[in-house]
Amino acid sequence: MNYGPIYDLLRDKVIDLSVEEVLIGRTWTLCRAENSSGLAMNIAESRRNLPWSGTLKGKSLSKLADWIVSWDPFEASVALSAINTSINYNSNLSSQSILLNPTNRSNLSVFEYFLPRLINKKIVVVGRYPGLEYYEKILNITVLEQNPSNNDLPSMACEYVIQDADWVFLTATSIMNKTFSRVAELAKDTNLVLMGPSVPWLPELSDFGVDFIAGVDVVDHELLRQVVAEGGGVRIFDEAVNYRVLDLGQKEMEWHHVAISDLVSRRESLKAEMESWYSLSGKGRFPKQSELIDIDKDLSSFDTQYKRLWDARHVPNEYLQ
Repeated sequence: MNYGPIYDLLRDKVIDLSVEEVLIGRTWTLCRAENSSGLAMNIAESRRNLPWSGTLKGKSLSKLADWIVSWDPFEASVALSAINTSINYNSNLSSQSILLNPTNRSNLSVFEYFLPRLINKKIVVVGRYPGLEYYEKILNITVLEQNPSNNDLPSMACEYVIQDADWVFLTATSIMNKTFSRVAELAKDTNLVLMGPSVPWLPELSDFGVDFIAGVDVVDHELLRQVVAEGGGVRIFDEAVNYRVLDLGQKEMEWHHVAISDLVSRRESLKAEMESWYSLSGKGRFPKQSELIDIDKDLSSFDTQYKRLWDARHVPNEYLQ
C-alpha cells in the first residue's frame, strides 16, 4: 500500500545504527542510539501487553522505522522516535534554528514566539496543548482534537475550517496517525507550523507546505531519559529539551520573488510586442493575447502567495514588543 511521499522520505533518512534502548512512558516514546535521542509522543492509551516487548534493543533503526506506516499507535510512535534518533544523529539543521526563551509555560513557547504575528488572525491548532487556554483568551483560535472537550471541534472539522485560516499549528503526531498529508494539503494557502517534540528536523518538509518547523533540541539526554521513564509529560521542557523554530518558507519566498520578476519581465516584453503588432497591423486580436492573460493570472496568484509569506515574517509595528 502506498502511504504517501512523507513516509518514503522519513524512511529514506534513516541510517543503520543499532538501537540501544526504547522507553515507552506515559506521554513520550524515547529511542536512543549512538549518543543520539529521538522522541515521539504516544498517541494511544496504555495497553496491558505489547507483543514485541523485550525484542527492540539491538535492532537497527531502519527496522523500527518501517513501522511508521503501521496503524498500531505504539508501533508508529516507536518508529518516529527511531527516525528522529537517526535524523538527530546525522543532521545539524536544528543548530540553524532560533532558540526560544519563553517567559510563560515552556511547552507553549512556540505560541509565545509567534504571538505578535497572530493578532487579529484566524488560527487553527490541530491538537489540544496543555495550558493553551491562556492564548485562547487573546487570540482567535479554533482547536481540532481527536477527543474533543470544551469548545474543541472534532478532527474531521479540518475539512471545513483549515482552508479559511491564516495560520495552522499542526502537531507532528499527525505523521503517526496518518492525518499529516491531508491537513498539509488543506493548509497549502495558510502559514503552516509543524510543531512538537515529535517533529523530524528535515528541510524537505517545505515540499509538503510546511513554512516553519517548531521542534526540540535535546540538551540533557540522561534527564530526558529519566523524565520519560518516570512518566513525565510537559516536564521534559523544564531542562531536558529546548524548543527551537526554523523558517523553511524563507527560501520559498526568495523563489517567489524570482518567479514574479521573471513574469513581470515576460509581461513587459509581450506588451511591447503587442503595441508593435497593433501599430503595424491594427487588425484582429493580438495573437499572443491568451498568453498575456495567463501571465496576469499567474502574477495575481504569485502576488497573493508572496504577500502571505511576507506577512508571516514581518510584524506590524503596533504589535512589536
